Amino acid sequence: MSDTLLDSLRTVFTGRLLTAQEDVAPFLTDWRGKWRGTAMAVALPGNTAEVAQLMSWCHAHGVPVVPQGGNTGLSGGSVPQARHGAQKLPIVLSLTRLNKVRSVDPLNGTLIAEAGVTLLQVQQAAIEQGRLFPLSLAAEGTCTIGGNLASNAGGVQVLRYGNARELCLGLEVVTPEGEIWDGLRTLRKDNTGYDLRDLYIGSEGTLGVITAAVLKLFPLPAAQNVSLLAVAKPEDALQFFALAQQKLGASLTAYELLSETCLSLVLRHLPNTRRPLSEVSPWYVLMEVSVGHETTDAQAHVAQATESLLEAAMEAGLLTDAAVSSTLAQFESLWVLRENISEAQGAEGPTIKHDIALPISKIPAFIASTDAAIAEAFPQVRLVTFGHLGDGNLHYNVSPIEGQRGPEDVSAFMKLEAALNLLVHDAVHRFGGSISAEHGLGVLRRDESARYKSPVEMKLMKHIKSVLDPQGLMNPSKLLV
Repeated sequence: MSDTLLDSLRTVFTGRLLTAQEDVAPFLTDWRGKWRGTAMAVALPGNTAEVAQLMSWCHAHGVPVVPQGGNTGLSGGSVPQARHGAQKLPIVLSLTRLNKVRSVDPLNGTLIAEAGVTLLQVQQAAIEQGRLFPLSLAAEGTCTIGGNLASNAGGVQVLRYGNARELCLGLEVVTPEGEIWDGLRTLRKDNTGYDLRDLYIGSEGTLGVITAAVLKLFPLPAAQNVSLLAVAKPEDALQFFALAQQKLGASLTAYELLSETCLSLVLRHLPNTRRPLSEVSPWYVLMEVSVGHETTDAQAHVAQATESLLEAAMEAGLLTDAAVSSTLAQFESLWVLRENISEAQGAEGPTIKHDIALPISKIPAFIASTDAAIAEAFPQVRLVTFGHLGDGNLHYNVSPIEGQRGPEDVSAFMKLEAALNLLVHDAVHRFGGSISAEHGLGVLRRDESARYKSPVEMKLMKHIKSVLDPQGLMNPSKLLV
């Protein structure tokens, strides 16, 4: 059946089509190797019209479609999964050849990019015009803007600039039927009905295919610095955050929390890193401050504002030590310590990840109570906790205790995953949080999500899915049970 279908597809689809096993294989596995799927073929359109060709054909023949960008996701959302009982394998729709920055309008503060443009390329295109696109992720050299929008990516500067949703003004989308919706409006205000853009952002490819987007640009910072600050406990980090907001206002760009476990892992596994502070602390804050060109003597202003804040925090007993960057090299070296935590944790062995969101004010209490519950129930694990305290997003990860890296140890550890997830996510729910902050549900959290969403919310989501994708062909077995 597959050969007959592919022959039919070749008569209408003018893009590239990969069918050989060795060519298709790289598109069937996520970058962590946690999921592996199967597909009839991989389609690589070169423009929006070719995406429409593919979608129209798939709609007519009842063939499922799995949109895929850089395939850097952490929840299995871009790995093809056949529906239960489905007779036809899905086609992976790789958008990496839709890789053009169509236009940049620095005066309007907008950039139009196709879905396959990498996040780093968007950042660079903005810088070339003297502007800033502030979305920043560890995978920015590989992840694509279409995938960022489909998963509503976050990153380290959400505190000041917002998630991908807040950074997008308009979209171009191909529907499951193969129709093209041109919503590439470069307007800040457009109050003319339902916001279709918001339906597709965060939908993980289950409603349609994002092919291009209008992105917001901002002024480049004239000066910035970053500080690594030692705090005794998360409560102190929270109180210091409130003080920093009060004194810095919009100049507070990023505010990250990390434990000593995180820092020690990076120092152990990342070459040419060193401990910036003389004493070990249970917890640290990484804080970035930046100002625009409207500030006179911007660098001196940033330094003075940071110094004044740190003095007030020291007097209040919120900090025990501080290291502040004064050069670009120091700025980058401090950020390296935060950006490489996941890589360093992976070097230690298997990881059970929890990408959670909580009310900022409840994070210290959540950490205290959930840490204690895990210590009692699972003494054979250690917590690797870090994240974006400024926007309430914690990466509450779990690793085996040091030295347990043999095959039997790994197997025993991974058997704890379901019970650990239940403990952590039940706690998240009690504290009024979300079990997926920025990674999306994909396959990883799909089934668990139904446990925590109300029946009304699930019903509304399923209604939207049934209207926009009545055949259920878009990214099957993802996001919704």
